[in-house]
Amino acid sequence: MQAEGKESMPLWQSAVDDARQLGRAYPKSTRFRLLGHGKSVLIPAAYQAKLDELKLGAQKLPRMDELGAEQAAANALYILSDFQKSQVDATSIGKLGQSREIVLVPKVARAVGNVYVDSVWLSDAFVRRKTNMPLHIRLRNGGSKVVNDCPVKVFLGKRQVAAFRATVEPGKAMAAVVQIQVEAETTELGRVMTEDSPLTFDNTYHFTLQPAAAIAVLEIGNEPTAEALYRNEPLFSYSFAKMQGLNYGALRKANLVLVNGLPQLDAGLQDGLQDVVKRGGSVVIVPPAASNGRSSYQALFTKLGLGTVQWEKAAAGSPELREVAMPSAQEPFFRDVFGAQQRAVTMPKAAPVLRWSRTGTDILRMKDGESYLAAFPSSAGRVYVFSAPLLKEYADFTNHALFVPVMYRMAMLSYRNEQQPAYRLSQAMVLLDLPGPANPAGEPNDAASIRLVKDSLVLIPGQKVQGQQAKLELPAGMNVPGFYEVRQNGKLLTTLAFNQDKRESELSAYSAEELRQQIAPEQKNIRVLEADPGGAGVAQLGLQQSGVPLWRYFLLLTLLCLLAEAALIRFGKKARPKQQAVAA
Repeated sequence: MQAEGKESMPLWQSAVDDARQLGRAYPKSTRFRLLGHGKSVLIPAAYQAKLDELKLGAQKLPRMDELGAEQAAANALYILSDFQKSQVDATSIGKLGQSREIVLVPKVARAVGNVYVDSVWLSDAFVRRKTNMPLHIRLRNGGSKVVNDCPVKVFLGKRQVAAFRATVEPGKAMAAVVQIQVEAETTELGRVMTEDSPLTFDNTYHFTLQPAAAIAVLEIGNEPTAEALYRNEPLFSYSFAKMQGLNYGALRKANLVLVNGLPQLDAGLQDGLQDVVKRGGSVVIVPPAASNGRSSYQALFTKLGLGTVQWEKAAAGSPELREVAMPSAQEPFFRDVFGAQQRAVTMPKAAPVLRWSRTGTDILRMKDGESYLAAFPSSAGRVYVFSAPLLKEYADFTNHALFVPVMYRMAMLSYRNEQQPAYRLSQAMVLLDLPGPANPAGEPNDAASIRLVKDSLVLIPGQKVQGQQAKLELPAGMNVPGFYEVRQNGKLLTTLAFNQDKRESELSAYSAEELRQQIAPEQKNIRVLEADPGGAGVAQLGLQQSGVPLWRYFLLLTLLCLLAEAALIRFGKKARPKQQAVAA
């Protein structure tokens, strides 16, 4: 309601003026309530003072279908609003009730454009420090007029990192891409600012960029196979362990666990791998060439939900290697791996030693149709299974150009971050990954230990913690956009960005005639009043509603006249003979 109306006045100010005129039209004995601004019943002077205190903001007001139940049904209800179609459900008007006088006063705005940020996102799920990244910005015009050359600026912290101009048609959206770099090691606070007036409430879009932590890769085997490729990339934190010297603490922290050709899997390792996928990590299983420990692998596959697998019988001599088929560039796993024109290249060869009955996603297949590498969902994570060992006798995959992107991709897909760049104040819940246990040793066990802090404002959200994931329900009093720190037991966990409900930026509204069409014929208690300059129409209606019924006074006057006439008739006849006698 920052938009200007016909009187070149913001709709908000016009509505307040109408409410003030309405209060003056009622007698001093009237009591008022401002719905959505407390439940106090106000005398006229307090009502006027309350109107002076009102500020335009993101306060959540009662829904239309809730207004009908407010207070006694005999009280008149006035609704002064712009009646945005994105906020007012037409069917809810009929739920206002039929037992009281209801007056709808639509405030009509001039045609105006309104450019706002619909969303921002990154092409890469990983935010790397001091590396150019494309930031996508979708702009939308929620008004009814085209906005030409709207200035748009992008800030990270106090630094302006990009600027451009955009022309957006009414009701249309457009996307722009800017290159940015994150310099801080901690969460970067970003803003996208548009410059269009008079509507400025949605000109700032808040977002956060969180530098990705190193992806923990743990290889368990006889000899390291993936050490060189993971150690060459700072995005990964690689470690290797043999079965005898396995550190289960590192297993619990790993994002990706590569089980490479172990002859036997003990029960402890099987349970540890099951825990990895339960918390959202990934497990890569490379089968051994020996056949003596295959029953332990079958037990692991059962725990991970892969079902029964079939093992090939060991062939005498060297196994026969068969060629792997060229992968499809349309496969999501290979997104951005191949160039625009995929060339025919020599593919690796392998000799599979196992097959699986459960259908997964085939990432690489043999030319004869058998699967070479498949992915299976398991609990909250993924399981990748190679059908052949990575030994040179069974495959030359480790020497092929595909080895590096496939291993990188599996590790990158194991990284999970529930935190989004931005949220809306209108959403009910936020999912958040906690960096550690909900209640570390030595800290108090507080059932509601997470707080949302913005400057001096401290809010306690409804919260449910499961493992290292928290579900936060946004409190009702949270209505100011901006950055909110998430603190647990006083410790800063992260910072979240919240923005206005984007439906507020869609300015299409009901006209007075459209509102009348939404009122059922039997609802004669609801009327739509055309807004007049200065609130004259509203004040006049208030006088009509509150005016003292004069017919009572006329009836009383009539009765008094009849009484006077009766008195004159009675006492007038007795006085007349007495006067005649005196005259004689």
